[in-house]
Amino acid sequence: MTITRIKPGPRMSQTVVHGNTVHTAGQIADNSSADVVGQTQQVLAKIDELLAEAGTDKSKILKATIWLADISQFNEMNSVWDTWVDADNPPVRACVESRLAFPELLVEIQVEAAK
Repeated sequence: MTITRIKPGPRMSQTVVHGNTVHTAGQIADNSSADVVGQTQQVLAKIDELLAEAGTDKSKILKATIWLADISQFNEMNSVWDTWVDADNPPVRACVESRLAFPELLVEIQVEAAK
């Protein structure tokens, strides 16, 4: 089965396609000065772009994992997620509180999707 790496770097690829499954790396905001709503909007836009580059879209997301630096911001993050996610095809999802790589990061999201 073919493995395709999209936007590979020295440490990781941004997306890996294995067969008909697309795996994204955890995505973070480019502008980390934004609040959790702004960071979530940025992250989901990046996921849309990566999925499109891999030949799929959010309607085919199978699984999402969300890390929040502060779980008290769960509702604010969900205010963005709920308007973004395909309501007819919601994925399974986990959302946990976790210390992220840099203190200014508030959210990181990784998804797996079908092609």
